[in-house]
Amino acid sequence: MRPPHPPDPERSAEWRSLFAAEARSPRPDLSALCLLVAAQADGSLDERGIDEAQMELDRLAGLLPFRPGGPRAWASALAGLLGERCGFHGTPGDYQRLESSLLHDVLRRRRGLPILLSVVWTEVARRAGAPVYGVALPGHFVVGFGPPGDQVLADPFDGGRVLTGTDAELLVAGATGAPLDPSMLSPADPLDVILRILNNVRAWATARPERSDVALWAVDLSLLLPSHPARLRYERAQLLVQRGDFLTGATELDAYADVVAAVDEPAADRVRRQAHAARAMLN
Repeated sequence: MRPPHPPDPERSAEWRSLFAAEARSPRPDLSALCLLVAAQADGSLDERGIDEAQMELDRLAGLLPFRPGGPRAWASALAGLLGERCGFHGTPGDYQRLESSLLHDVLRRRRGLPILLSVVWTEVARRAGAPVYGVALPGHFVVGFGPPGDQVLADPFDGGRVLTGTDAELLVAGATGAPLDPSMLSPADPLDVILRILNNVRAWATARPERSDVALWAVDLSLLLPSHPARLRYERAQLLVQRGDFLTGATELDAYADVVAAVDEPAADRVRRQAHAARAMLN
């Protein structure tokens, strides 16, 4: 199955505008932002499809038992519903699919990356009144129930399996080689979750040079977030050059060099040489 293709430029601009407005709202809605990312990726997703995805999250929340108890009871209830009854989980092969980063597709296929499955868990649980939040462990996103420091962790990628302290330590050690730091267990901010999702999309596209269109819209959305790495502007300029827009890419490389020059003049000179080489491609 071929991965989805973005909408036409006019429609794409509409989705970007909605994404920027939601990202800058006082309380950004995580599911809405995820679905706007999906709309930028999949030209077949429209307003009706977005509404249907939100209604599916509502429907799943309605299937949970009413206030089952403390954090562990909530974690068990989510695992029973989403992991066992509905079959939401992940496999290594899901890392090779763009659809695994798109919320509407994850809801349809019931498969996805750890972070998107965690979005399903948190959005369903939140609607049902659970004390829930995402936990951005290095290399593997999970879900927390209850107060930080005394929470219960669950792994939606593994069907919602409740993690022991040792399990969490092993996940972090496997990803970083370093021990688990208590700060890693803090609730993840919705905008940080979105940036991490977009990073995953960019990583998928980087491994597939023929899909530089995907890398470009993922960078564009990242740049619309109130806080983002400055180096994304350099990455965008490089993508424009790669896609044959040499003049715009060179202009953006020069602009990035002007910013870098304040702290690293040799690096700025290297970027300016890249801009010169891009302009030379027009000759």
